[in-house]
Amino acid sequence: MTDSSGSGGGLKSAGRSAGLVGAAIGVLAAGAAAGVAIERMTVGRAIRSKARLALDATGPFGTLRGTPGVAYAEDGTALRYEVEEPEPDGRGRPGLFRRNGTAPLTVVFSHGYCLSQDAWHFQRLALRGKVRAVYWDQRSHGRSARGHAQRDGEPATIDQLGRDLKAVIDAAAPEGPLVLAGHSMGGMTVMAFAAQFPELVRERVAGVFFVGTSAGKLSAVSLGLPAMGARAFRVLAPSVLRALGSQATLVERGRRATADLFAGIVKRYSFGSEVDPAVARLAERMIESTPIDVVAEFYPAFTEHEKAESLVVLDGRPALVMAGDKDLLTPSDHSAAIAERLPSAELVIVPAAGHLVMLEHPEVVNAHLAALLARAADAVRAPLPDAVRELASGHEVTQAARA
Repeated sequence: MTDSSGSGGGLKSAGRSAGLVGAAIGVLAAGAAAGVAIERMTVGRAIRSKARLALDATGPFGTLRGTPGVAYAEDGTALRYEVEEPEPDGRGRPGLFRRNGTAPLTVVFSHGYCLSQDAWHFQRLALRGKVRAVYWDQRSHGRSARGHAQRDGEPATIDQLGRDLKAVIDAAAPEGPLVLAGHSMGGMTVMAFAAQFPELVRERVAGVFFVGTSAGKLSAVSLGLPAMGARAFRVLAPSVLRALGSQATLVERGRRATADLFAGIVKRYSFGSEVDPAVARLAERMIESTPIDVVAEFYPAFTEHEKAESLVVLDGRPALVMAGDKDLLTPSDHSAAIAERLPSAELVIVPAAGHLVMLEHPEVVNAHLAALLARAADAVRAPLPDAVRELASGHEVTQAARA
């Protein structure tokens, strides 16, 4: 009889995990492998490594910072956020004055799975100094602490993220009208918030922005794979991720050793067109920095996510729903389904764009976002700088061209 706690059992366990890992990587990387192979034949590994280091050292993307703060979730998890305040007006008055007793809008940005607040880099760059904005890192992501509940063995849930958003709003934006912006998992966070705090939504939410997200049925997404590959991935993913999460140190070393393959996968599943290499590297850095055990503990929440009914709480408010037409993770028909439940929403499908459309086509996203802020501010008679309305002029040009 072999002791499973001994070296023989450990090797067998490692072998089984390695088999699962190999199968999962084979399925997920199918679409990226050809491009990576060509790159390996033409560019040496050492050169690629130096290029990544150079981009990390000199790239300006993801370096914008605001006034830091911390909110505490119901389980004690420290949630890090940053606030950008409007700059003084031309007469030296601080920030934006109330108009007719109404405080300025605060835009709260919630990022996606395996990302951080830096995913909003271009929106932050366009809006900083113009509107009050809050950017936060969801639990176990970015600068926020590892979820206390998850360290205690509880699964991560989208409902929990909705309550986390409430904690951030209470700490960073306790008064005034809100515009809630959410990408991917962040959009699901907003839906969970709306479902759990409908009264606060009715009192304070003036607008909502969903980008590259879904209200449910994510288990049916093919990930751009053939039908057989998609089925295999859905079957393998939960057990593979559990195995990976239990061997985090080993897996993190493996991620570093396969950086080239990883970069190809990130590119395929993040973008639908060629982007600045520094932008692609920003996406890689955010995903690389998410520990594999965090990846594992969040994944099941997406197959359980069903929040279409919560959208009724947001109906009637200015809304913008955007997606890339080449998004393989949350396909654009999921955004169309959200827009159907929000009749007042503007639905924008961006051509040649993937899952990280706000990094890939920021000028399009920023113009439409600015137009949403103008509609939301007008709806609640809140002050808004002319600079934001000018930024929205790009949206009007786009609309005219479509007409």
